[in-house]
Amino acid sequence: MAFVFSPMRLEPPVTLALNHLLDAEPWARERLSPFSGAIVELRFPLLPALRLAITQALERIWQRVRRLNQYVEENAPWKLAKDPEQADKLDTVLRSLAEAIHDEELLLAPIIDQADLKIDTTHLNLYQLRDTLKLRLLNRPEPGTAFLFESFGFKRGMPVDADLVFDVRCLPNPYWKADLREFSGLDQPVIEYLSAQADVEEMFQDIHAYLNKWLPRFAASNRAYVTVAIGCTGGHHRSVYLAERLGQALRDPLKNVQVRHRDLA
Repeated sequence: MAFVFSPMRLEPPVTLALNHLLDAEPWARERLSPFSGAIVELRFPLLPALRLAITQALERIWQRVRRLNQYVEENAPWKLAKDPEQADKLDTVLRSLAEAIHDEELLLAPIIDQADLKIDTTHLNLYQLRDTLKLRLLNRPEPGTAFLFESFGFKRGMPVDADLVFDVRCLPNPYWKADLREFSGLDQPVIEYLSAQADVEEMFQDIHAYLNKWLPRFAASNRAYVTVAIGCTGGHHRSVYLAERLGQALRDPLKNVQVRHRDLA
């Protein structure tokens, strides 16, 4: 998971949450010992507004992640898995990794809710993550809320960063048309097929009416980002078609609109 923070959203509740963790869990201080310096600073903040020095805290966490990556490289569990005699060592390494990942979750938990943007990196490689960050952070032609219309396939899981999710699996599926299977919702044959389906048009009109009414109210509440996810089975046909069409239809009233297709190769 990746998180993006606005500079002025670092509020005292973050400090209080970390302090609560230390006070409520006796094991926390020992378990989080690599970060004890940062935690002491949080418990006795010097800034008048008690704002968290979030970049310093995150850097401590990234240092731990880098050490964890080094541990993985040194122990190479993918090699241990091939040697039956290394089964005990493999078990130890995997347990250590699971505990370390759990610790990262604990460390990040107090600040996750302060993030303006959450990006699900589960299905993203390095290059896809780069493109996603570029899309969300650099392609904002005007100030205000940035709206992302994202297609996805349920068979690969729902995007956890979505604010609104629409399930369109009930619609006619071009996948079952042999002459359409290899195309996507961006291709004209699929577009023509879906455009001719009464259920598809009714679904589009209903979703469009809802979003046209309520998304401006998200913007009025000073949200930095809003993600609208449209899901079908594989994320290639119906969801792609509708995400594209909704993005086009709402681009003028919403201004900052991007469209992304998570599961298209």
